[in-house]
Amino acid sequence: MRNILLLIFVIASVTYKSFAENKTTLPNIILIFCDDLGYADLSCYGSLWNQTPEIDRMAVEGLKFTDFYAGAPVCTPSRAGLMTGCYARRVDLDLDAKNNWVLFPRAHKGINPKETILPEVLKNAGYSTAIIGKWHLGDQPVFFPVRHGFDYWFGLPYSNDMGIRKEKVPLLPLMQNEKVVDEINKNNESEMSTLTKRYTYEAIKWINENREHPFFLYLAHTMPHNPVAARQQFYEKTNNPKEGFGAAVAEISWSTGKILDYLRKKGLANNTLVIFTSDNGGAPHWGASNGILKGRKGQVFEGGVRVPCIAWWPGKIPPGTTCNSLASVLDFYPTFAALANLQLNDNIKRDGRDISDYLFNPGKKREARPYFYWHVGYLQAVRYGDWKVSLLGQFSDEERQNIMKSTYRSTQFSDHIELYNLRNDPREMIDVSEKYPEIVAKLLKLAKKEKSALGEYTNKGPEVRKTILIDTPEPLIK
Repeated sequence: MRNILLLIFVIASVTYKSFAENKTTLPNIILIFCDDLGYADLSCYGSLWNQTPEIDRMAVEGLKFTDFYAGAPVCTPSRAGLMTGCYARRVDLDLDAKNNWVLFPRAHKGINPKETILPEVLKNAGYSTAIIGKWHLGDQPVFFPVRHGFDYWFGLPYSNDMGIRKEKVPLLPLMQNEKVVDEINKNNESEMSTLTKRYTYEAIKWINENREHPFFLYLAHTMPHNPVAARQQFYEKTNNPKEGFGAAVAEISWSTGKILDYLRKKGLANNTLVIFTSDNGGAPHWGASNGILKGRKGQVFEGGVRVPCIAWWPGKIPPGTTCNSLASVLDFYPTFAALANLQLNDNIKRDGRDISDYLFNPGKKREARPYFYWHVGYLQAVRYGDWKVSLLGQFSDEERQNIMKSTYRSTQFSDHIELYNLRNDPREMIDVSEKYPEIVAKLLKLAKKEKSALGEYTNKGPEVRKTILIDTPEPLIK
């Protein structure tokens, strides 16, 4: 009997020790999310205009993705995909209440309170959580990030080209948790130009206060979204014809370097995964570059949705590596949950998948997987493996008008369904639909199944999880 009790004590001790060790070795996670940064806006992705030495070093020390996708071609639906692991269509955030492509101030819609979003999942594993920067998933209190799993918020509720007019001056509310702590005049360059600096030091301060426990930091930069702004010294670090854009990118690189240096200095680097990416493709008329990729922000051509992505984790991620496998921001939800040793057993349908193996074995050959280009309520393209079928040529006149209204007339339609091999033709210049009709048929079958589940435009499919609507939304600045 005594031996049995001793055995039980030993097993219990080992189990507790393993659990305790597991708790202390959970990785910290930092996600740096830029706004409107194009595929070729970093030196390490081919930019000749923008100087990004700190981010380039991050790529040399870590992993660079070549085929990484945002959740959508514009802000709100892409961020909805990040937070839920789902296409925005599935969680009813692909259109606002007036069928526009993003949420605006005094939005009737926002993140569904019933959704268990990314920070809530990580809190279940014992993480401290913070968002520093732009939210853009609802500006009414019920949608605030601190009501959805974030312990702390410092930043803007929406894009910096939006604002509530007060005495004819458009003002942006800078939030701290649920309070407006500053009113930023978006036309005042000195005010706007301090945002990246303020975010950076606020982020480092928060990390310092929470570094004794696992933490998740979502650093969602306002820049380089228009109107771009940066401190004066960064204008000297760009050759971009649009100086403000190049300066904003240079300051984001500075910010990234400050955070990585802090992690190295405090001995946190080997236990911290840092990911750097963008919410959608760039807008060239504001100074962005998507390189050889066709299209821009707001379009489902590759330039609107494919974005740079770098993963850094010293001692875990092989340095100087590249991953050519398809991945997207939808994958962060299940990936971060897996790294936190959490099993997602809630039976909620999600579209992302765990890509932690991509980080540690980037060169591994993988089976093809689909990516669906949802935009303003319509499925507009499908990628599977190296193949992409564009559905822009199949829409009726009424559907085209709906899309044009929702995208501010930025969509370009063809007169037939097109097929591209993105590995051979990333520019989407050579339509091979007539040569490979069997591949077109295969991708159209995937599209049909997806649309039957999620519907289109105002016709919500059976798998859409509708969010709530606020009858009389109030402005944050009164």
